[in-house]
Amino acid sequence: MRVIMKTLLDIRETTYKHDCQRAGQPVDARVLETYKASYKAIDSNLAGFVEGRAEGRMQEAMTTGDFPFAIGEFVNRLLVPGYEQRNFNFEPLVWNDTLTNYLPHDRYQKRSQLDDLEYTPPGGTARVTAQSDATKRQYQVHDFKKALDFNTQALVNDDLGYFEDTALDMGRSARRTLEKFVSRMYTNATTIARLQGLGVLFSQTGRMTSERISEARMGFNQRVDDKAEPIHANMAFIVYHRGDKDKVFQIQNSQLVPETDLNGVNKALSVPFIAIEDPYITGAAPNLPWYAFTNWATDNIRPFVLARMQGRPGPFVLRKKENKEVVASVLGSGGTAPILLGNMLQGNLEFEVHDVWGTFIDGVEGSLFDNRGAYYSSGTTV
Repeated sequence: MRVIMKTLLDIRETTYKHDCQRAGQPVDARVLETYKASYKAIDSNLAGFVEGRAEGRMQEAMTTGDFPFAIGEFVNRLLVPGYEQRNFNFEPLVWNDTLTNYLPHDRYQKRSQLDDLEYTPPGGTARVTAQSDATKRQYQVHDFKKALDFNTQALVNDDLGYFEDTALDMGRSARRTLEKFVSRMYTNATTIARLQGLGVLFSQTGRMTSERISEARMGFNQRVDDKAEPIHANMAFIVYHRGDKDKVFQIQNSQLVPETDLNGVNKALSVPFIAIEDPYITGAAPNLPWYAFTNWATDNIRPFVLARMQGRPGPFVLRKKENKEVVASVLGSGGTAPILLGNMLQGNLEFEVHDVWGTFIDGVEGSLFDNRGAYYSSGTTV
């Protein structure tokens, strides 16, 4: 830019001298000094040095052509806060994986431990341990999108923050869709049927009480691997319908059994659990289902997996390039052209919110990546 400005100064000085020669007038040195002083001021701004001022480098000015990009930046900056507004804190429940493309990816799940050591007499040879094959799991990611149109006139007339609210809603919509996706990992019929088919250590029908939460914990404590060896599967999370919010609070804050007048100890507190409210669980009170899960970070048992595309950890916004451009105006040369955005047909600004994720889906297991880390109750028995 500084080279361009110097070239323009040289051209201007040459033109001024040529005009003076044609008019038969002498070259005024004061005019040349004015040109040079103007160049020096602009050059200092570009270089970041302005005498007597602290503003520093000259800043970029927005033009009509920059406005669409400013709109895109505005949407992006509001989408992120909207995406961070959470109704369902599912993150502790799912193990995260990253895939490189849209093709199915294979993962192999170890289902048992090595055999115990054996006594070997002096000079004896250790026997080779028997190790069961790993279970193959396969999942992939998919696109989730939604397109939105903004009318240009509505944007210009907006004095109530509608555009700002809508940009925030883009982020909220992306987050809400992902939350519902995670909720369906364990509320779908196939996953539930699988847990029910595994028996009393994996499911029951009782409504949530301190005693039944204790039964769920005992179910986790009795889990074994494929070689019938005990595994470390501790109940860490209770996921509940929002209709049980007060009941969960009572269970977690009562030293005695909260459901009766007896002075029994509240066994649900023997090992504290974290309660997570899932607003997307369906049910009619008092028959409200509830779930229990292990903590994959501590037990290395991954009940569910949430896969994302490499380089796309969250949603992003696309804007369709406008095909409308000012080519003539009654304002004449040098007049400020009005801001005209959108397409030629409706004059709308077109955006798209795009996210990529996926999970394990199986005809038998449902979305249970590892069924040893989950527990289900239908909440239908008193």
